Amino acid sequence: MNSVKLFEPITIRGMQARNRIFISPMCQYACEDRDGVPTDWHIAHLGSMAIGGAGLIITEATGIRPDGRISSWDTGIWNDEQVAAWKRVNDFIHSQGAMSAIQLAHAGRKASTYRSWSGHGSEPIEEGGWQSVSSTDEAFEGYAAPRALETDEMRTMVTDWVEAAKRSVDAGFDAIEIHAAHGYLLHQFLSPLTNDRTDDYGGSLENRARLLLEIVIGIRAAIGESIPLFVRFSATDYKEGGWDEQQTATVARWCADQGADLFDISTGGLITGVTIPTGPGYQVKFAEFVAQHVDESVSAVGQITTGKQAEEILQAGLVDVIMIGRAALRDPQWALHASQELGVEIDYWPKQYARAK
Repeated sequence: MNSVKLFEPITIRGMQARNRIFISPMCQYACEDRDGVPTDWHIAHLGSMAIGGAGLIITEATGIRPDGRISSWDTGIWNDEQVAAWKRVNDFIHSQGAMSAIQLAHAGRKASTYRSWSGHGSEPIEEGGWQSVSSTDEAFEGYAAPRALETDEMRTMVTDWVEAAKRSVDAGFDAIEIHAAHGYLLHQFLSPLTNDRTDDYGGSLENRARLLLEIVIGIRAAIGESIPLFVRFSATDYKEGGWDEQQTATVARWCADQGADLFDISTGGLITGVTIPTGPGYQVKFAEFVAQHVDESVSAVGQITTGKQAEEILQAGLVDVIMIGRAALRDPQWALHASQELGVEIDYWPKQYARAK
């Protein structure tokens, strides 16, 4: 094996992360006041990953507007109170030498749902839920039917994403990720399985990608040239005639042309009733496929659990970053432990924890 790549710094535009271990966005459903304002839980949760040596920590899917949240317990970034609260989170992450990113999101037809320990399916309006919107009026199985967005609502939708990105910069985030995966709004527009529109936002691949591209263009213009912009894609719907890795690679190139810098490749989430062949690193091949078709950085995610496994993926030479998700929930010090597993000396082991080495 060559030198250990997992602990090499990576520079993306004006941001340098101390290693290639990025913490994947993971929903917490922890805003107990249901106002989108991150709490002490978010400082403790995300801060523990920074103490634990990760290079960059990405927040959970954060609503660009109230009705864009997956649930009413999600974080948001549509007002000044949320900006101030996120700044506290970022200040702590930065104090530990890590970088931070926010995943901006709109859940589309998968919005207004209960968190798993509070109920099942869609949350009724009388209990704090709301009418969801989508590319279509067809419901996600088990959820209330959405309202199909009108063509003249698209300009406002793009503006909401752009304003959320501006607030994210004000809150101190070092990078921004657009969530276009897992069956949420932008994925609903991208996939022919959920986009039956006949306007400029439906039909051809160019039309289905139009909303995402307008958002990329708008955000890049708003945040300037130094802040990295990521896009998370689901590279397949796992169904014939749906979204697939070739369409993902094509749209990723279009996004890159408009200023996107890294593609975070996951899979699935659009529909139920499909077979997903899970197992260690089961999504890596999709990330590698996209990496072969773009010049920008690509990250791999999905049942990557050990430093050795992560290093082998990087040494294959196609992807540039490893996203660690549930393994970091089990072990917030995953990066520190990976450095020991791989025999790498790092200079950011917390002094308070040094006696545990």
